[in-house]
Amino acid sequence: MISSIILLWMTALPLMGSPGPATLSVAATGAAYGPKCGMPYMLGISSGTSCVLFLIATGLTGIILAMPGAALAITVLGAAYILYLAYRIATAPVVEADASTTAAPSFASGFVLAIANPKAYAAIGAVFSSTTVLPDHLFADAAMKVVALMMVVIVVNTVWLYFGSAFSVVLKSPRAGRIANISFAILLVISVALVFL
Repeated sequence: MISSIILLWMTALPLMGSPGPATLSVAATGAAYGPKCGMPYMLGISSGTSCVLFLIATGLTGIILAMPGAALAITVLGAAYILYLAYRIATAPVVEADASTTAAPSFASGFVLAIANPKAYAAIGAVFSSTTVLPDHLFADAAMKVVALMMVVIVVNTVWLYFGSAFSVVLKSPRAGRIANISFAILLVISVALVFL
């Protein structure tokens, strides 16, 4: 069982931790607002991603996506929200500036983005279905995978938040901070474009 969980983690880390809308937005929030102000957003992303994991584990995702137009609607709504978030990050004040002028993205913002993130469904679905931890006990197998993957979600998002926050420490000048914010925003827009290609 332990070797199966380790295999699950080894499969999950590159898929779930790779750059995508959620991870890049967490890093961008950390860079733009710092780790303390970015923490609620990161917890929202983690909670929303955990909900996606639950939807996949229970099979509800298959039912939702079987509805005509549901997949396209979720993708378009998610893309629109990510573009809005990219705008917010690009125009956010640099950390050295007065952070009170613009509020950091909230827990609810992170939760919504995670639920509407097409990469989350693809990556978690692939990981969840690729490994069996307890082959003779389907419910226990699903429960073990949910717990193991929730741990990955928390670790990955925390690392991305502090990775982004490291930029806020390095970027002392307002110009460098603005370049970092705009760069993260552009990466978010590219991640949305990749969904539609």
